[in-house]
Amino acid sequence: MKRPVSPIEPLVLNFTHLKVTAEADGKVLLLEFDHGKANEIGREQVAELERLVAILEGGAGVVGLVSYSRRRTSKGTPIFVAGANVTERGGWSDEQTRAHVRWQRRTLAALRRAPVFHVAVVDGLALGWGTEFLLTADWRIACDGAEFGLPETGLGILPGAGGTSELWATIGVPETLRLGMTGVRIGADEAMRIRLVQERVTDVDAGLARARAMIVDVARRSPTAVAAFKGAVLDAVGEPAELREETEARAYEHCLETGEAGIGRHSFDAIRAGERPAWGPLRLR
Repeated sequence: MKRPVSPIEPLVLNFTHLKVTAEADGKVLLLEFDHGKANEIGREQVAELERLVAILEGGAGVVGLVSYSRRRTSKGTPIFVAGANVTERGGWSDEQTRAHVRWQRRTLAALRRAPVFHVAVVDGLALGWGTEFLLTADWRIACDGAEFGLPETGLGILPGAGGTSELWATIGVPETLRLGMTGVRIGADEAMRIRLVQERVTDVDAGLARARAMIVDVARRSPTAVAAFKGAVLDAVGEPAELREETEARAYEHCLETGEAGIGRHSFDAIRAGERPAWGPLRLR
């Protein structure tokens, strides 16, 4: 069912437990993890991630999201996200824990499908939830100091925010089983080899520069077409050929029905000359 067209709303960022800022006239949001002792993710952070998804879906004109961290421990060890906030669960019942983990799983799944180009730049420890968070990104960049792992089975649980259900689709079943069953940590080179990340850079600044350059390219394109393309690709995963073809057809026809294809046809020469036409606002399928 088509969603109603909404005018671009003023971008209002009011986050307390996550650091979210805007640049490029509000077209790019920067999500910087910088909280707690080691950027651990608890209830407050999940709630604000849920709110971030609503902003990305809400017609605010955002086309790109970059997630990163500059956090260092007292000993100078870089931290991306060291895992979930297990401490806050100390007095929880099994039912409370179950509800929380289902909630964080839904939230990360929604972020994965957000209609923007999401680049994660990882420096330091990305353990458990930190590794699972990478599955929400469209492009993943590791800095020289990046380190990844799934330690959950050593705590009597398992990765519950995508590390069990989704990671295998990115790095394969054997590598997923190796990470989750042994708890081994891997560095940037190994993460590149198993395709957990797509690029390697020296540091956060180099990663942010690369992310911004990619989003500049995205920003030149129709927000509706970009969102339709991303949605169609993700919808096609695991489906038989006939359903994949129908998904593509519906996404293409959405671009026709919203007028974006017409804008592209009429602006063809200008686009070839490097100009950006007056695309319409984001319209989700």
